[in-house]
Amino acid sequence: METRPRTVAVVEDNPSMRTSVERLLNACGLTTEGYSSAEAFLSHATPAELGCIVLDIHLAGMSGIELRRRLKTAHPRLAVIFITAIDDDALELEARKVGCIAYLHKPFPAASLVGAVKDALAGNATD
Repeated sequence: METRPRTVAVVEDNPSMRTSVERLLNACGLTTEGYSSAEAFLSHATPAELGCIVLDIHLAGMSGIELRRRLKTAHPRLAVIFITAIDDDALELEARKVGCIAYLHKPFPAASLVGAVKDALAGNATD
């Protein structure tokens, strides 16, 4: 039986938010890798070794949605959980079209994020 990767990438340009998400997931026994931008993720991450990505939509430089578009071709099974502080129905629709298993508004309940990540890692997520 193949073991699914357990590492969660956190791509968030706000250092406090990135640290908070990583600490929450670490406290649940998960390994995380933090990235301050989509470009940093593309330069340093190994997507095939990741279980899922917690991805901010609004990043300096390349947006989270554009990063998802790029990853979808090469790594279509990599689950994405979008997080955002912007309440915009059109943006949420666009995010869901490019594929995400969850779309969470900041500040989101810790249980919502943990549940989405656990579903993604268990393979229970659907795009």
